[in-house]
Amino acid sequence: MSQENNTSAGLPTLPKSLIWMINFGFLGVQTAFTLQSSQMSRIFQTIGANPNNLGWFFILPPLAGLIVQPIIGYYSDRTWAPKLGGRRLPYLLLGTIVAVIVMLLLPNSGSFGFGYGSLAALWFGAITVAFLDLSSNVAMQPFKMMVGDMVNDEQKSYAYGIQSFLSNTGAVLAAVFPFLLTMFGVPNTAKKGVVPQSVVISFYVGAALLVITSLFTVFRVHEYDPATYAKYHGISEEDNKEGGNWLTLLRHAPKAFWTVTLVQFFCWFAFQYLWTYSVGAIANNVWGTTNASSAGYQAAGNWYGVLAAVQSIAAVVWSYVLAKVPNKYHKLGYAGSLFIGAIGFLSVFFIHSQGALVLSFIFIGIAWAAMNTYPLTIVTNALSGKHMDTYLGLFNGSICLPQIVASLFSFALFPMLGHSQAHMFILAGIVMVLAGLSVGTIHETYVK
Repeated sequence: MSQENNTSAGLPTLPKSLIWMINFGFLGVQTAFTLQSSQMSRIFQTIGANPNNLGWFFILPPLAGLIVQPIIGYYSDRTWAPKLGGRRLPYLLLGTIVAVIVMLLLPNSGSFGFGYGSLAALWFGAITVAFLDLSSNVAMQPFKMMVGDMVNDEQKSYAYGIQSFLSNTGAVLAAVFPFLLTMFGVPNTAKKGVVPQSVVISFYVGAALLVITSLFTVFRVHEYDPATYAKYHGISEEDNKEGGNWLTLLRHAPKAFWTVTLVQFFCWFAFQYLWTYSVGAIANNVWGTTNASSAGYQAAGNWYGVLAAVQSIAAVVWSYVLAKVPNKYHKLGYAGSLFIGAIGFLSVFFIHSQGALVLSFIFIGIAWAAMNTYPLTIVTNALSGKHMDTYLGLFNGSICLPQIVASLFSFALFPMLGHSQAHMFILAGIVMVLAGLSVGTIHETYVK
């Protein structure tokens, strides 16, 4: 590992191959996350959930993340287990094991004889979703942390760009699995209340991919020991052993932490409605059905998978564009991308053609790229190495809390908007406009 060209923070310049390996397992984690987000509404409506009650199920994943990620950050700052990989990798292993088990269970929620719409089936699905998101959060956080631990400021945009690329590649794979399996003859319908095999097998393939990619990171990355970490970050070994009260840390968080959190609130509020209502909106607008057991509805579920893949591909391409944007134009790239995403959200309401929705999701993918490129770069640049990952865990609240708020508001907003899943996209588009406007509050700072 080259230690030339150190930045003022003391972190060495890493080989690009190592930066790829630090992030490689994120491919599998994002595959699992996208399978959950793109298929959860379909699964729950297939097993009998009322669309007006979807918000309850979509509260569970961000609630798990809100609780788990700060805890993982707090304890991994103080962990050193060289036989298990180091500071962050033991948590990646734990999260991967639990996530794989749950991925094998979730798509079978309707296959255990509980009955269509029964509380047992819905509770089984809800509990497995909660565990899947909890384990995905445990597995996901180490990748963000290792970039903060090991990558200097000059390479950080590149590192998060690679993370975004792998994240979106995993999302593409997850999104198209049901569509491709259906093309190859795997049944895309099943008896009432049972999830189709195209979805079930997709989760099995995703679980295998999660294991393979995570093991690449575990075996190819060697984390800095506590003494080396302290040296590179210009802190003492005792700094991260001290218990940092969360409220105290938040009071002393840099201003960029809070201004980016404001932008995040609007972004993730809108995307929560994308995941919750896309399948129902597309089924109604394009296939003219709200019957979750119909072939048209299941076809809409597959098509949303394709659109989610389009979104991810657009995000991959746009991530490369954003990577070329000079630091002084970060805010312009950030805000502009979110405004384009707002157009994508609004257009979903007006479009009744499969093909035309592709453009909508390209625009949404542009916003998604910005959401996965700028926030962590801006926040980690403003933080010192002290309590770095506790801060990153707390910053995850800017992702989870708006999703919880959006789900709670949906119980009032969904009836107000005529019980129409398509109408929720108008609201989401307006919220994305607010996200773009709030980028103006950000002032980037760098810790020297």
